[in-house]
Amino acid sequence: MSLLKVEHVQKIYQTKLKRVKTIALKDVDFSVAKGEFISIMGESGSGKSTLLNTIATLDMPTKGIITINGDRTDSIPENALAKFRREKLGFIFQDFNLLDTFSVRENIYLPLVLARNTKNKEGKLDSLVNSLGIQDLLDKYPYELSGGQKQRVAVARALITNPELLLADEPTGALDSKNSEELLKILEKFHKQGQTIVMVTHSSLAASCSSRVLFIRDGRIFHQVYKGEKSNHEFLEDISDVMTNFLNRGDE
Repeated sequence: MSLLKVEHVQKIYQTKLKRVKTIALKDVDFSVAKGEFISIMGESGSGKSTLLNTIATLDMPTKGIITINGDRTDSIPENALAKFRREKLGFIFQDFNLLDTFSVRENIYLPLVLARNTKNKEGKLDSLVNSLGIQDLLDKYPYELSGGQKQRVAVARALITNPELLLADEPTGALDSKNSEELLKILEKFHKQGQTIVMVTHSSLAASCSSRVLFIRDGRIFHQVYKGEKSNHEFLEDISDVMTNFLNRGDE
């Protein structure tokens, strides 16, 4: 069953006078099964962030349809989109987006508070912080944490609402190699527990933790590779081959 469907999506940006058009996405078409972990890879300017933003309802496609668990995003009233994002989606950002004036506990609770869904919040928190190893950080503030700790807090905040779809935008981009590896293990663990994840990344190593990789160039998805029964190392080699042989040289 597809949890996410992206059907023939196009995104065109225009200047105010509508004299200059920039086509960011061109007929993008794919689906993501419930419980799948996919990565979207491409060079800067390829359209991967625009694609993630349209899936996240932070931007709307010019043409095409995006459906999340049966809900067409273009059918959701504009004044209901924030509620839809709070209830259906979880977000992990490259720069963490934590509030320095809130404690770690308060940052994690924030999506529940905004959704007015604080029932059993302590139980939800305890389960997550134990999984992420951040029990001792709850009364600290973001400015007291390392980058790796901040990202684990961000993961807890993204998952506290039990979202149908977790969206990750370059989640290892601000982390060193050790913390990147730890974060990827965390994402793999939640994926194995059934969480559906769509991740935009420039890192082949990060992408090798997913079950499928979509490659985007000039606003089009031109290739994909599946992990299947391959090890992370074998899958990494496949991803690297595509990046080397196709992404920078065009289709062959």
